[in-house]
Amino acid sequence: MNFGQIVTAMVTPFDEQGEIDFPATRNLINHLIANGSDGLVVSGTTGESPTLTVKEKVSLFKFTVEVVNGRIPVIAGTGSNNTRESIELTMMAEDAGVDGVMLVTPYYNKPCQEGMYQHFNMIAKATSLPVMLYNIPGRSVVNMSVETIVRLADIPNIVAVKEAGGDLDVMTEIIDRTPDGFSLYSGDDSLTLPVLSIGGAGVVSVASHIIGNEMQTMAKNFKIGNALQAAREHRRLLPVMHSLFATPNPTSVKAALNMRGVSVGGVRLPMIPLNDEQLSSLQAALTAHKEVTV
Repeated sequence: MNFGQIVTAMVTPFDEQGEIDFPATRNLINHLIANGSDGLVVSGTTGESPTLTVKEKVSLFKFTVEVVNGRIPVIAGTGSNNTRESIELTMMAEDAGVDGVMLVTPYYNKPCQEGMYQHFNMIAKATSLPVMLYNIPGRSVVNMSVETIVRLADIPNIVAVKEAGGDLDVMTEIIDRTPDGFSLYSGDDSLTLPVLSIGGAGVVSVASHIIGNEMQTMAKNFKIGNALQAAREHRRLLPVMHSLFATPNPTSVKAALNMRGVSVGGVRLPMIPLNDEQLSSLQAALTAHKEVTV
C-alpha cells in the first residue's frame, strides 16, 4: 500500500457550537487534495481525536471517504491504549471504507515492549486493512523500540511506521532492518528532507495544511537529484513549520487555516485558542514566508 510522500494529519473542523462542521470538512478535504496532500489521516492527534466520541469518529471516517471518492488514500486513526476498543474502532473504520489505519503506541498505561507487540499484533489480525504504526514517545511516554518495530514489520498488513521520536539514527536502523515493502514516515515536519535522504517514504504532516505544494516541490527536487535546491526549500519552509508548533497542536495550524480563508473553526477543550500575541506572531511568520515566496 502506497500512502504517498506528503500525508496530511487532517484537523477536524468545528462550528461555533463546537460540533463537527461537515460542510467545512468537505471544503478542507478539497483544499488539501488541491494543495499537495497524497493522503489524509483522519482523527489523529491533530484531528483532536482525544476529544472526539466514537460516533463522531465513525461519522468523520464515512464522510471523508465519501468526499475523497478514491482520489487519495484515507487513513483512520483508530489506535488507543485499550486494545479491545482499538479493535472495535478499526473494524468500524474498515466498514466505513477507509484505505488504512494508524495505530498510536498505547499511552498512559506504559506497556512493556512485548505488551506493545501483542497490542499491535492483535489489532492487525482483526483487520484486512494496511496498518501504519505511530511511535510518538513525547506524547505517549512509552517508546517503541527498533526491535519491536522490526518484529511487527513481519506481520503482513503492518506496512509502515510514523516515527516521531526525532532520532535519525533510529530511523536509519528501522529502514535498514525492515523489509523493502515497509515504509518509514517522519512524524516531524522539520525532518521531512532529512528522512527522505536516509530512505524514508515521506512525512505525516501538519504543515502541509498550509505549505503542502511547497513541501511536494522540495521532496520532488530531492528525488530527481536536485539536492541543493531541495535544501534551499527546506530552509525556507522551516520557519513556517516552527511557527505552526509554537503552541500545542493543532491550535496554530487551525488559526493559520482560518487566516488563509479555509474555515475550520476553533479547538475543543482542553485546547484553547491562540491569544492576541500568539496570533500576531503566527501572522508575522506567515506573512514573512509569503513575501519570501513572492
